[in-house]
Amino acid sequence: MIWKMRLLANFSIATVLSAGVVLTPADACTRAVYLGAKGEVITARSMDWKVDTGTNLWVFPRGMKRSGEAGLNSIRWTSKYGSVIASGYDISTTDGMNEAGLVANVLWLVESSYPKYDGKTPGLSLAAWAQFVLDNYATVKEAVDALAKQPFTVVTANVPGEDRLATLHLSLSDASGDSAIIEYIDGKQVIHHSRDYQVMTNSPIFEKQLALNEYWKQIGGTIMLPGTNRASDRFARASFYINAIPKSEKPDEAVASVFSVIRNTSVPYGIATPDQPNISSTRWRTVSDHKRKLYFFESALTPNTFWMDLNKFDFSEKTGKVLMLDLGPEQTHTYSGLANDKFKETKPFKFLGL
Repeated sequence: MIWKMRLLANFSIATVLSAGVVLTPADACTRAVYLGAKGEVITARSMDWKVDTGTNLWVFPRGMKRSGEAGLNSIRWTSKYGSVIASGYDISTTDGMNEAGLVANVLWLVESSYPKYDGKTPGLSLAAWAQFVLDNYATVKEAVDALAKQPFTVVTANVPGEDRLATLHLSLSDASGDSAIIEYIDGKQVIHHSRDYQVMTNSPIFEKQLALNEYWKQIGGTIMLPGTNRASDRFARASFYINAIPKSEKPDEAVASVFSVIRNTSVPYGIATPDQPNISSTRWRTVSDHKRKLYFFESALTPNTFWMDLNKFDFSEKTGKVLMLDLGPEQTHTYSGLANDKFKETKPFKFLGL
């Protein structure tokens, strides 16, 4: 065991230096996709942030007229699919699932660098990036094929209340188990598309995280796994556990197992890491059951898990309404069980723009 630990230490340092991994800490999150028995697909994510994200849950029907909120030449579209989403500050979509079973999650990536926007091409606010995908596509392949043509330029802005630009990458998963990770590196869109890409965290860029994770596969998760809150360590743990948990044929057991994985990769609430001050506490977690169209939500500050059944919402263009579930400050309003009837009709929020 001692020689393995020495090997690990030497490898980790060498790999970090050779791969050019950025050690500057960043706000953190984790996303993992479970591929289970009888075609069961479940996506989980944690939202880690240093302050309250002002998150509420929203229901958006089909037929909504949207703007990319990037100025005069913003891309415009009408939503083809209804969705249930978790907002950030009620100015952005951070997470959600549409009625076709497509899930989108945005996570922090400090290395993100978006193209310079001259205002002449269709623009899309980063705050609406995930929502654009949920509104327009039913599968990962459909989304990837469309986004590869670069129908818009992503435009970012400062994080609310902070003097820094939002820098995110996007993960997609669908009811077939397909996955994609989309990043902007050095001003260029990079798409990783494979059913094998089940896990995404934060830094380094996805290509380098895959390389780091290959080492941990050789060690074997039953022998040793990295235990810190760093993104690369959470990536290794999530990758091992999401495939180690049993492939239960009982959907509720599968959901419980997936919740245990995302809790395992969460950051304890209120934790402070002196030499990495931006490693942030987990604020909330979601689990999306693609097959049953159930969207589960769990706050770090309440004892209950509750869920929404997308099959029971009216997403139709004619009679569907925009609904919101107020989660309260720090997401402390308490709900339990099926929460569809707790949503209230309201006006849609406006995405953060230029």
